Amino acid sequence: MNWKSKKKVLVINAFLVAVLFGLVSLNKEVLRPALNSSHLLGILTGCFPNFIAAYLISLASVSAVLIRKLKRGRSIIYLWSTMVFIILMIEELKPMWGASTQYDAFDIIASGVG
Repeated sequence: MNWKSKKKVLVINAFLVAVLFGLVSLNKEVLRPALNSSHLLGILTGCFPNFIAAYLISLASVSAVLIRKLKRGRSIIYLWSTMVFIILMIEELKPMWGASTQYDAFDIIASGVG
């Protein structure tokens, strides 16, 4: 992979990290306080960080696979997405990095959907 392709992957992944940080912050500061009156909306805004983290972190492998045009690209993306889900599920069950403060089955479901 040449430097131009590596730069594309880095820029795309930096953008995904920025979007992840922005959406999680928006959810925490604006959406969660505004929509906390309804039980269903409270669950959705509570699970949103898990969903968006799983989704965007899984997308990080897609740019590299598409740019390189790998033969087994689809398998790599599925494997990467599964690994992301397993790590997020373990983090939910046994917090290691402080991202999760309490167990919530909805968070595990949101991570799986993401």
